Amino acid sequence: MNLWRNILMATLLLAGQQAQAGVVVGGTRLVYDGGKKESSLSVTNPDKTTYLIQSWVDAPEGDKTKAPFIITPPLFRLDAEQKNILRVVRAGGDLPADKESLYWMNIKAIPAAEKKANTLQIAVKTRIKLIYRPRGLPGTLAEAAAGLQWQRSGNALVVTNPSAYYVNFFQIKVNGVLLKNPTFVAPRSSARFDLPAGTSGGALSWEIINDYGGTSKPFIGHI
Repeated sequence: MNLWRNILMATLLLAGQQAQAGVVVGGTRLVYDGGKKESSLSVTNPDKTTYLIQSWVDAPEGDKTKAPFIITPPLFRLDAEQKNILRVVRAGGDLPADKESLYWMNIKAIPAAEKKANTLQIAVKTRIKLIYRPRGLPGTLAEAAAGLQWQRSGNALVVTNPSAYYVNFFQIKVNGVLLKNPTFVAPRSSARFDLPAGTSGGALSWEIINDYGGTSKPFIGHI
C-alpha cells in the first residue's frame, strides 16, 4: 500500500513540475492588423527539454465554419533554450470589414522524453485570443472602452459596446467591489455580468486589457 502511495506522490510531483515548466508564448493575445500580410508571435523554450510545438486556429464556440487563418510552421521541434516565430496568415474568409472578428489561437507543447515506468508526461496547451482588426476602423480601443454604456438589470450589470472593437476587461468595480470573472463585450453587442449580492447602484469603474496584454487606466462611470 505504501509503495503505491509513494508512486502516486512521485507521479503527481512530476506532473506539477512539468506543468510549471514548458514553453513561453510571447503574448496573451494576438491582434492581426488587416492592413498587413501576416502577424507573428514568438515561442520560447527556457527548459532543458526539447518540445514538439503544434499550433492551429479555432473559430469561436458555436461557429461551424473553418477559421480563415493558417499558422506556419504548424508543427516543429523546439530545442532546449531556443526560440521560434509563429507566423499567422489570413487564408481567405469573408470577414467583416467594419468591425473586429474574434478567433482562438492554440499552441500545444509536447515534451520529447523517453517513456519510463511510473512517470507522467503532460502536453500543455496555451489558448489565446486572435483578434482580426480590419484596416481603417474608426477610433481606437481606448475610445471604445470610454464609450461603453452601462446599466443595471436586476442582479446583473449590462454593458453595451457601440464600437467596432472587442473590449476585454481586466476588472470591473461597483462601489469599490470587484465583479467576479468579467470577460469581454463584442463589437456592437451587449454582455451581462453578475453583480455581487447586496450591490446597489453607484460608482462604477472598469479597466481593460490593451493590445499588448497590459492594463489601461481606470474608466469612471455610474449606474
